[in-house]
Amino acid sequence: MGFARTCSVALVGVDGVVVEVQADLEPGVAAFTLVGLPDKSLTESKDRVRAAVVNSGGEWPQKKLTVGLSPASVPKGGSGFDLAIACAALGASERIDPRVLADIVMIGELGLDGRVRPVRGVLPAVLAATEAGYEQVVVPESAAAEASLVPGVSVLGVRSLRQLIAVLTDEPVPDEDPDEQGRTDPLAGLRMPGTGAATGMHSMDAAHHDHEHDLADVVGQLSARTAVEVAAAGGHHLFLEGPPGAGKTMLAERLPAVLPRLHRSESLEVTAVHSVAGLLPPGKPLVDVAPYCAPHHSATMQALVGGGQGVARPGAVSLAHRGVLFLDETPEFSSRALDALRQPLESGHVVIARSAGVVRFPARFLMVLAANPCPCGRFSQRDTLCECSPSMIRRYQARLSGPLLDRVDLRVEVDRVTRSQLTERGARGESTETVADRVREARARAAARLTDTPWRTNSEVPGRELRSRWYASPGAMDDAERSLERGVLTARGLDRVLRVAWTVADLAGRDRPGVADVTLALQLRTGVPRGVPMAIGASR
Repeated sequence: MGFARTCSVALVGVDGVVVEVQADLEPGVAAFTLVGLPDKSLTESKDRVRAAVVNSGGEWPQKKLTVGLSPASVPKGGSGFDLAIACAALGASERIDPRVLADIVMIGELGLDGRVRPVRGVLPAVLAATEAGYEQVVVPESAAAEASLVPGVSVLGVRSLRQLIAVLTDEPVPDEDPDEQGRTDPLAGLRMPGTGAATGMHSMDAAHHDHEHDLADVVGQLSARTAVEVAAAGGHHLFLEGPPGAGKTMLAERLPAVLPRLHRSESLEVTAVHSVAGLLPPGKPLVDVAPYCAPHHSATMQALVGGGQGVARPGAVSLAHRGVLFLDETPEFSSRALDALRQPLESGHVVIARSAGVVRFPARFLMVLAANPCPCGRFSQRDTLCECSPSMIRRYQARLSGPLLDRVDLRVEVDRVTRSQLTERGARGESTETVADRVREARARAAARLTDTPWRTNSEVPGRELRSRWYASPGAMDDAERSLERGVLTARGLDRVLRVAWTVADLAGRDRPGVADVTLALQLRTGVPRGVPMAIGASR
């Protein structure tokens, strides 16, 4: 009887669980049994592993082979266990010394010819292995750069099972031809189809270097530009309301470039989510810029918050973690999908319960809503172009629930661009680079103030902490408190006004919010003009 064991990792959401892969050989009729709560894709690994071992020059044991995945109570799926199952079987047949396999974590799918192919979720799997105390990890060569992002672990990238067998048995390592350059990636199935910029799911790395996405290209819209700057500086949610063609989408697309680059810990969080979703950019394993996700208004609740059949997958709110979630034509989304955003907006994560288990995805994002004022889009207090009846306008605007809008910090009306603004030469607003520098300085002030706390931006600070530790100037909150008494603001709204006021003060370089800062915050919160200038940059 032969026995061997090695390790792999099962993913539950973006968290990994180290799984011990045990192989046992007994005399009897040749058979291959896989136990330990595997799903359909994992059950099929029996045929893949057998073919890969034979085509790699190995001999498949003609005995009763039982492979167990422990702990058996954890659901396991995917093809990432192939490599560990093959090596455990070879260890049980003594082709590989079982003692060599015991302390190695193996992650990878096997092709029928023995090639080792990449799988989703390599980064969170290696993180889980490191936290469990393992120091050696074997991954596909194409995923070695991603695995190497985790410090304190030795990563071995292999192209084929033949190479791995040679390394583990101290034999000469055979040369394997790399994939041909310039041809279509045969592993493109790992990435979700249609994940380019045109579909709204992409990393805005190019926006930090591409002058085609510059805030200076936005004509007019001083109030909206100021709101974008405040949103980026404090991480505040934003609602842009205005007629079609006014520039709402342009402003949202330029927001990620204004946000600071992600810190190391934030980059690992974002990269882990994108790795599980199969969305990592080719050749760039670490996502270090704010992601941008703009789902179509036909997206379901599962597409927004995560879910799906079997093990839940991350949704748009998680793919936009530490970045921007842009919901264009917001009233056209289903009310069920929009109301599902309430909890992640407050908690910063999504918990999805399924019969297969409960998963938790991070979801701390900056939400930008865009909507027309009415079905035809021409309703305005300044003209009478709109042909919609008052009841139609009320029904259209009521599609956005009060509890959802109460969680939005900034509400701005985007005006129609005039002919003089479009044709005027030389009148360009501030560039993305200028605004981004001011945002970085404001975030640095907020981070210094929030040192030794679990928060980094003003939008994350709970209201009770703001009221008890960081005060506005005497009398600065009087107008906001009167708005609370009149019912214009809720208690949550009052806290959000104070958060926005702190962000305005940080942008202006002041130590604490004054009357002008709170008044501007109140104007941005309610959308009601209060006679204060909107150009923060010009006031410095």
